[in-house]
Amino acid sequence: MADIHKFIQDGEYYIIDVNSGAVHVVDELVYHIVGEDGLKDKGSIIAEFGKAYEKQDIIEAYEELEELIKEGVLYSKDLYENIGLKAAEGPSYIKALCLNIAHDCNLRCKYCFADEGEYKGKREIMSADIGKKAIDFVIKSSGPRKNIEVDLFGGEPLMAFNTVKEIVEYAKEQEKIHNKTIRFTMTTNATLLNDEIMDYLDKNMGNIVLSIDGRKKVNDDVRVRVDGSGCYDTILPKIKEMVNIRDKGKQYYARGTFTRNNLDFYEDLIHLANEGFDEISIEPVVLPEEHSLSLREEDLPKIFEQYDKIYKEMVKRHKKGNEFKFYHFNIDLQGGPCVYKRISGCGAGHEYVAITPSGDIYPCHQFVGNEDFIMGNVLKQGLDKNMQRKFKEANIYFKPICKECWARFYCSGGCQANNYNFNKDIHIPYKLGCEMQKKRIECAIALKAKIMEE
Repeated sequence: MADIHKFIQDGEYYIIDVNSGAVHVVDELVYHIVGEDGLKDKGSIIAEFGKAYEKQDIIEAYEELEELIKEGVLYSKDLYENIGLKAAEGPSYIKALCLNIAHDCNLRCKYCFADEGEYKGKREIMSADIGKKAIDFVIKSSGPRKNIEVDLFGGEPLMAFNTVKEIVEYAKEQEKIHNKTIRFTMTTNATLLNDEIMDYLDKNMGNIVLSIDGRKKVNDDVRVRVDGSGCYDTILPKIKEMVNIRDKGKQYYARGTFTRNNLDFYEDLIHLANEGFDEISIEPVVLPEEHSLSLREEDLPKIFEQYDKIYKEMVKRHKKGNEFKFYHFNIDLQGGPCVYKRISGCGAGHEYVAITPSGDIYPCHQFVGNEDFIMGNVLKQGLDKNMQRKFKEANIYFKPICKECWARFYCSGGCQANNYNFNKDIHIPYKLGCEMQKKRIECAIALKAKIMEE
């Protein structure tokens, strides 16, 4: 089991103590004498490195490392395994919903995992009745949890704006009755935004995710309308206006996707930053390898280079005071998520579920359309407890590859849907995703350490 991880970012040396989460920024000497599997005895280290470094420097560094080991921030023990192995024993409470308001879309994005909004089925819009039943379901299933998250998703949810309003207003009534706090978010392609809709979203959405892929050519090559035309010139001013009316502190993301056609996605991130957005996400596309836009193993060096460039740009902008947030580099080194989140991630299938326009319940929106994963329906009583348990147990301690990986407490075992779609097993991680995730974690840790240092 990897208990130590070492990496170099932009000429600086980092050591992570995996179990405690402690991050050490060190010099070259310490970097070399700290072994991945343990600290050798002092004599062996002096014999190995005595020609490269002064003996006294080695002794002093060794003594400092011994002190860190005593403090429990180097080569620390895993304190979470028993918790992880018993994860499925307690009750499960649903605290988050993805409401697939529309299995329909007015765009035909070439990389869309949702089959251009159809989710391998038919085009349909959620009725207000199903939406209200979904709110009833999550309130009942949330047990003692007070806070509930509901993401309004699609397809394009604004194709059913009146339904959205009915569901939100119903939720406001019900949260008071049941002493809950329901926070709504929306993911939209921004094509249908107008003054009325923007005002409503601003007042009622805790977070708004606005889809745009960066540069005009990149966006318009893949995010196309039914007639094949691009949408950049329409959506950019609308997204800007939506962001501008958000008060400071209200969350949003300008969210893009990079594919094999824009492996230079650093340029898309900078384009969005230069357009004035300070909350940005550029996600790697996830597609079968045979798809022309899919990412492949041979693309990794180019992708890693882009993340390094983003790191350097963010350090530079922080110094100048014109920084932006990049979703994948957000990390908390001084606390981070709770134990359960660290070992099981998003909670798909046991804390979080997706609900379709017909009321079917799935472990998450990326399983929608695969009927083997239907967990129930909001029009009927009950939930498939066996499936819920299966997903609850699928934490890092039930994933042999993850259990040995240094990044396990940061990625929490990866996306269950990606794991299944690529390996037909939620316990086997999606390898390409793992490699990109590990690189992003290194950059995120180095960035946070650099900013804290300054």
